[in-house]
Amino acid sequence: MHIIFINPPFKAEYGKFSRESRSPAITKSGALYYPLWLIYAAAYSQKYGHKVDFIDAPAKPLNEKQTLELVAGMAKPGEKLLFVLDTSTPSIKSDVAFGASLKAAYKNSFVLLVGTHPTACPEETLGYSDKIDAAAIGEFDYTVRELADAMDAGKPLDGVRGLCFRRNGSFVHTPKMPPVEDMDDIPFAAEFIKKNLNERDYFFAAATYPSVQIFTGRGCPCHCTFCVYPQVMHGHRFRARSPESVVSEFEYIAANFPDVKEVVIEDDTFTIDKARVKKISQLLIEKGLQKRLKWLCNARANTLDLETMKLMKKAGCRLIIPGFESGSQQILDNIKKGIRLEQVYEYVRNAKKAGLLIHACYMVGNKGETKETMEETLRLALRLNTDTAQFFPLIPYPGTEGYEWARENGYMTFDYEHYCKEDGTHNTVLNLPGLSADEMVEFCNTARKKYYLRFRYILHRLRVGLTDPDDLKRSLKAFSKLRKYLFK
Repeated sequence: MHIIFINPPFKAEYGKFSRESRSPAITKSGALYYPLWLIYAAAYSQKYGHKVDFIDAPAKPLNEKQTLELVAGMAKPGEKLLFVLDTSTPSIKSDVAFGASLKAAYKNSFVLLVGTHPTACPEETLGYSDKIDAAAIGEFDYTVRELADAMDAGKPLDGVRGLCFRRNGSFVHTPKMPPVEDMDDIPFAAEFIKKNLNERDYFFAAATYPSVQIFTGRGCPCHCTFCVYPQVMHGHRFRARSPESVVSEFEYIAANFPDVKEVVIEDDTFTIDKARVKKISQLLIEKGLQKRLKWLCNARANTLDLETMKLMKKAGCRLIIPGFESGSQQILDNIKKGIRLEQVYEYVRNAKKAGLLIHACYMVGNKGETKETMEETLRLALRLNTDTAQFFPLIPYPGTEGYEWARENGYMTFDYEHYCKEDGTHNTVLNLPGLSADEMVEFCNTARKKYYLRFRYILHRLRVGLTDPDDLKRSLKAFSKLRKYLFK
């Protein structure tokens, strides 16, 4: 089967739409994530014999006309095609419309939508257009392959697990697709990226440019109410690649991407299994890879001790990304974060002792938020004084507890198009009792300015930059994107 995987165009006139960010948008820092889940599914289908083409429209960025022209260059006249389209909540209606355009142009095709939004709202999503053939539910690596196999063999859709499709005016749900257990069976993202994409099209503000993003595991045992991927796509059971597989991918990157300086490990919580982190770190050191590549990872505040941090640093880890979220313990409890503020302070102390930088994530607008608790969060951020920090209002996505809480209490706008502003940047859809959307946005803007425009902070960035020229380049690139928001 000829499968064309597409990360569809969206608001290309304004910039690069980062669809696989945890909060999809055209970001203020200019970040563009690799479409990793689409990449893994494409690589897996290719591994098992299917012809694969891949288009990442936002990476260039391409508009709809330009993307359709690329498709036309890949499709043979009359050929049976399977289109696999990535989606996101703010772009969902545009994604469906693009899929309908493909169906109109290629009559002998099957259009499948994948991602968190059709997983959470499959029937609603298919209801936007009868030109869309099906939606995949959950992890879709195996589903796409089974669908392609069935189409090649002329078998009915009922045997393909993880699908929702129409039949006789109603919706059919096939049996659930089990999550991937043998994570080492999924090919390296880096190898697919090398053959099909350009690493210089992608940017992550916390990483040394250019970087390559990978996943080493799926699922997260934590139950934060706002976090979309564990609740909607991958579940709460952590499934991991072997340390040997992870380090082999580092070796591949080191050998095949001479310009890449850093690997971004995008697991929701890479450090959830401390013994595995230590094993990976030891293997990186044994192979000398820490001399060639830096790396960073998401790391919860209650998963690391000083010893492990020191080993990670020795193995090339430069930066860790925790979600501290709030300076209010009550709000942390409300969102089931599973951490204590005293753990946050210890985590930061240990990271600084180990020589690791921290990019801290804070959010406002969760259950129990007030103007006073937002100020507690800002005070925490200033006191911790991490290398970098981000401040965002909660954006509740379908399928999460946070979404249900907001919906049941009438706190949000439900038009998905409002999840982004006209220019593609994040929008705030929540209005809480005593705390409006405008007040939350203004707080985040003010917090950002107070954090980054301190003399102490600027001096710190210059000091780090003088000892690490790559970090200085990264900071200047991010600042060039962010400055118009800082000086508003």
